[in-house]
Amino acid sequence: MKVTVLVGSRSDLEHAEKVRGRLAEFEVPCDVHVASAHRTPEKVERLVRDPDTEVFVAMAGLSAALPGVVAARTLKPVVGVPLHRGLGLDSLLSVVQMPPGIPVAAVGLDAAENAALLAVEILALAHPELVPRLERYRAKWREEPPPAPPPG
Repeated sequence: MKVTVLVGSRSDLEHAEKVRGRLAEFEVPCDVHVASAHRTPEKVERLVRDPDTEVFVAMAGLSAALPGVVAARTLKPVVGVPLHRGLGLDSLLSVVQMPPGIPVAAVGLDAAENAALLAVEILALAHPELVPRLERYRAKWREEPPPAPPPG
């Protein structure tokens, strides 16, 4: 069981660390790589072929091609995280508007932690030991309200 996280540039690593942190709470192994769909496509291709990865999380800003490129090269689930650059609309639309036949699960702008949770839910289909961990996580939200979103 493993999740591989790909970010388009080093400046996106802070978002990848949020994924790694949330996955660690569920004891899900995670590899993080900087691999650009445009600048290092060979590296993306090599990472997508990793037989141990069960779910990919790919995040990028601007054209946000990375999630789609990963999805085009694997049959494994890909969770796309559009990253906020400028208005963020360009990256959001790039992730959610995939052509027919190449789906990418999309979360909100900068929603790295939700991407991690979705990856755990996907993994739980094949790894039932994750189900009680997810149940405990959700129970915490029932007992304690989630933090308020930032103003703005």
